[in-house]
Amino acid sequence: MSALTVDGRDGAARTGRLRTAHGEVRTPAFMPVGTHATVKSLDPDEVRACGADIVLCNAYHLALRPGVDLIERAGGLHSFMGWQGPILTDSGGFQLVSLSRVTAVDEDAATFVSPYDGTRLRVSPEDAVGLQARLGGDIVMCLDQPVAWGSDATTALAATARTHRWAARCREVHPGGDRLLFGICQGGFDASARAASARKIASLDFDGIAVGGLSVGEPVDLMEAMTATSVAELPDDRPRYFMGLGTDNELLAMVALGIDMFDCVAPTRLARTGAAMTPDGRLVLRRAAFRDDLRPLVEGCPCPACRRFSRAYLRHLFAAGEILGHRLLSLHNVAHLSALMAGARNAIGRGGFESFRATTEARLRGADASGSELDDSVSPPYASPPAGSAQIPGTLGRRG
Repeated sequence: MSALTVDGRDGAARTGRLRTAHGEVRTPAFMPVGTHATVKSLDPDEVRACGADIVLCNAYHLALRPGVDLIERAGGLHSFMGWQGPILTDSGGFQLVSLSRVTAVDEDAATFVSPYDGTRLRVSPEDAVGLQARLGGDIVMCLDQPVAWGSDATTALAATARTHRWAARCREVHPGGDRLLFGICQGGFDASARAASARKIASLDFDGIAVGGLSVGEPVDLMEAMTATSVAELPDDRPRYFMGLGTDNELLAMVALGIDMFDCVAPTRLARTGAAMTPDGRLVLRRAAFRDDLRPLVEGCPCPACRRFSRAYLRHLFAAGEILGHRLLSLHNVAHLSALMAGARNAIGRGGFESFRATTEARLRGADASGSELDDSVSPPYASPPAGSAQIPGTLGRRG
């Protein structure tokens, strides 16, 4: 029986609920990234109040620091990091691209060199599943081998074939129970290879399937084409996860193709640079234009940055090097993407997703859509807090 219940469809876009041992995830869903068992600078209660149902943690990084033994003794990731909602644990396959200069791959396993102290960590597909199970992840990812944009076809095909063999090995050792195991399809940047990989991974009967190896520098139109090719071969009753995407236009484009889940470091990474994500594009608050701007970032947004503070104050925090600025923008950016996904879910449910997407894209282009053919009844994402979420705390830094 599939863990996903599809509640509504609008074209290929769909909305539903993914059941896990630690609660349901409303889809489409954006997962804030907590690589080191924390969404940078944010308390777990704040992340939940921003509208997030699920977070992502990286098993590779956590195995290196602080170590799986310690987390296991602490009662698992949920207890260790104080987050009682669902957790997806990434296997570390992406680090074979992002840290390629200090990694090696053979048929049996991947070998990583720690960026912290230089020690070596060798991870087989069986190890990857076992480590994630010991961490206590609700959704466990197979170990895969993606390739970098620009890789030749021979390299991509060899890595894809190895991904398939590793997926079968992960499937063999999956502990089952309430823990979900997701496979990852690859295929490089060739349509036929993408379709074949999706069919192969689908045949292994995983609880969900990720579209991997994209959003690594390739043109956006190619990314969308490769995703559409992959999704066409995936089972309709299983969740589909696009790995590593976090901009409004791209998220909605992938929802339109039938993707259910996303993750990206963008909300907190942009916050550290002083950039706020808004329905009208990014605001770079370090600019002098905001020195005397006493408006909130976004009217109607329920996050603490918008409810209590002005653009001028936020700019002042960054100019003064105050960590509160980073925290407030992180809260805002996570709330922004959560609200975008809530808006997409609502639009799909009423059969108005394409209008919602068009209106969102028009705002991002800076166009005034009020007199156009777009649906003026589509509410801005910040008209109300995301459904099912608590009011975002006004007092920052509180612990659960």
